[in-house]
Amino acid sequence: MLDINYIRNHSDIVKKAVIHKLMNTNIDRILELDIQIRESATLVDSLRAERNFLSKQIRDVTEKEGQAIVEKVREVKERLLVLEGNLSVMKKEFDEIMLNVPSVPAMDVPIGKDEVDNVEIRTWGEIPKFDFSPRDHIQLTEILNLVDVPRAVKFAGSRAYFLKNEGVLLEMAICRFVIDRLVAKGFTPMTVPLMVKESAMRGTGYFPIGYEQAYKIQEDELFLIGTSEVALVSYHQNEILNYDELPKKYAGYSTCFRREAGAYGKDTRGLYRVHQFQKVEQVIFCRADDEQAESLHYEILNNTEEILQALDLPYRVALACTGEIGIGQVRKHEVETWMPSRNNYCETHSCSTLNDFQARRSNIKYRDKDGTLRFVYTLNNTGIASPRILIPLLEVNQNEDGSVNIPKVLRPYMNNLEKIVPKK
Repeated sequence: MLDINYIRNHSDIVKKAVIHKLMNTNIDRILELDIQIRESATLVDSLRAERNFLSKQIRDVTEKEGQAIVEKVREVKERLLVLEGNLSVMKKEFDEIMLNVPSVPAMDVPIGKDEVDNVEIRTWGEIPKFDFSPRDHIQLTEILNLVDVPRAVKFAGSRAYFLKNEGVLLEMAICRFVIDRLVAKGFTPMTVPLMVKESAMRGTGYFPIGYEQAYKIQEDELFLIGTSEVALVSYHQNEILNYDELPKKYAGYSTCFRREAGAYGKDTRGLYRVHQFQKVEQVIFCRADDEQAESLHYEILNNTEEILQALDLPYRVALACTGEIGIGQVRKHEVETWMPSRNNYCETHSCSTLNDFQARRSNIKYRDKDGTLRFVYTLNNTGIASPRILIPLLEVNQNEDGSVNIPKVLRPYMNNLEKIVPKK
């Protein structure tokens, strides 16, 4: 959500953001409603004051004069009833449209429609070359008895899976490794509620646009989260933070749920696109300072790169174009890890700066040094997401006999196991 004052004074910039982010938000209608609401609110306040003034006069006048005043009060109340009703309708429309106003992309964000227009920043690591015919991760998990999809699908539906044996240990190891790395960098580890109210989804910008991607628990009016970012940002909902405690850094660990609506028939084989997964998320609250926010953006991006380098997984970093960065982001980098079976770099991490977009919706402020209340800025980035990260981990580290080498940094978390070998 943008500041209405900003929209009033920079409507052309906001309209360009709508176009570049491939949205259809009617900014002219917002400005029209804004004027009408202010004019109506002024008139309502004036009539309320008149009503109160007349009501007080009744005590000090004759019965005949009082009857005239009562009639006048009745007329004012009737006018107020109509005006307040119209004002309520206009405010509701205004609020609904405002929830669909995108943030303005940073100056360095390339204009484009989709991932083809993302700009590659750098690559790291060597793409593996095998002197044998490599297997994909599904073949490897079958040989190693790490995953069971058919048994999950028969009672849980499409995109369901079991992790088994060392597959479970590998997922737990990678998540714990990432949490330990982030805690060492000053992040507070958090587990979070998996079910949240609609206010949390709206506050973080996942609703109303992403409504169809969320699982809803109808009876309780709750929603399953698609990322711990939702809960972590909402953690400070309706709070005023202290200047000296910013930036606040959290590492959220949670199971996540996504319906993958619109992805029918896409990536149905394997573990790339599933409904349920584990994720470690980096979330930061900082002061309303563009320079500090940019610095923190590259800090959490670097955290991700260090994690992938420690795992010795080749990756590339791309600056996402306007059509790819979503409604709230002002800047986003995508980190894509090399997946041999897909013969490509594929997204495993997403690093975003949202400025005060989420804070305005969630009402999260801080008191500046001069005592002024300001909305905080928020940032987030994937720490790791599994089982998607298992795809490159297994495929890049495979051997001809179907065994898979465990990265050295994960071995202490797996009882010093060096290799997962085929089951006899």
